[in-house]
Amino acid sequence: MRTGITTLIALLTCTMMLAAGCAKKEIVKAETPAPEVVVNTPPPPRPTPPPVRPAPEPEIPIVKEAPRIIEEVVTLKEDLSASLALRTIYFEYDSFVLSDISRDTLAKNAAVIKNNKGMKVQIQGNCDERGSDAYNLALGEKRAKAAFDYLITLGTPLQQLSFISYGEEHPADAGHDEAAWTKNRRDDFIVLK
Repeated sequence: MRTGITTLIALLTCTMMLAAGCAKKEIVKAETPAPEVVVNTPPPPRPTPPPVRPAPEPEIPIVKEAPRIIEEVVTLKEDLSASLALRTIYFEYDSFVLSDISRDTLAKNAAVIKNNKGMKVQIQGNCDERGSDAYNLALGEKRAKAAFDYLITLGTPLQQLSFISYGEEHPADAGHDEAAWTKNRRDDFIVLK
C-alpha cells in the first residue's frame, strides 16, 4: 500500500505540474535608445566689436614766428645746397701751387659764392701726416691762402671769404699710404652761418 500511495503522490505531483504548466520565462529585450531628435539651432551670435572711432585730428599749434622759422629753414637749405656745390681742390706733395684743375674748380666755386651774396665761406687748408705739426700748419695755411687769393682775383667779395689751416689734424682718409695722403693734401670750402 505504501507503494500505491507513493505512486499516487507522484502521479498527483506530475499532474499538478502539468496542469499548472512551467513558468514561462519572460524574454527581456534590451532597451533600444530613443532616436536622437536633431533640431537645427542657429550658432550663438558673435560678439559685436566695439565701434571704431576715428582718430582725433592732431592739433596744429599756431606759431607766431612761423614766417621767421620758414625763412631760416629755406636759408639753411640754400646754404647746404651751396656747400654741396663747392668742390675741394688738391695739391701735390709739399706744394701750395694751384694746378690747372684746381684753378677750374676755384672758378666754379667763385661763381657759386658770388651768386649767393649772404654766403660766407671758410677755406680750410689741410696736409698729409708727413712732416712736423708746425710745418704742416704753415703749409696748410699757404694752401688756403693760395685759394683765397685766387678767388679774390676772380671777383669773389673779400667779406664772403676767410681761411684757416688744420695741418694734418683733419684727414679725409686715415690711411698711411700714398692713396690716403693724396686725399689729405687739399683745401675744403665750408659754408659758415
